[in-house]
Amino acid sequence: MTQSLAALAGRILIALIFLLSGIDKVVHYAPTLGYMTKVGLPFPELLLIVSAIVEIAAALAIIAGWKTRWAAAALVLWMIPVTLVFHNPSGGQEQMVHFMKNVSITGGLLVLWALGPGAWSVKRSG
Repeated sequence: MTQSLAALAGRILIALIFLLSGIDKVVHYAPTLGYMTKVGLPFPELLLIVSAIVEIAAALAIIAGWKTRWAAAALVLWMIPVTLVFHNPSGGQEQMVHFMKNVSITGGLLVLWALGPGAWSVKRSG
């Protein structure tokens, strides 16, 4: 029972950052678009919409424990370019902290991908 509770809590905690980030992209669309444009991303409007959808959908799937491995894999693949574009560790201490945060989150997602959602999930085979 404690493992099931820990798995559920872990899924919720790791997914929250993506859920809140995706919602923030929708709520603060214009400033986020401005930031993405300033960084020089191609097709920033499309990437902004795709980012919000991926973050929200994958986070909700992980929280529910539905297709958890697919959602975790999607976020791992999504985190690679996001981390490299937005958090260059040579940009100073703050960027290094953000870079390492993303590396750590990616590690947690890989564990989730490897072990699955746990017993308390919508679909255990996810």
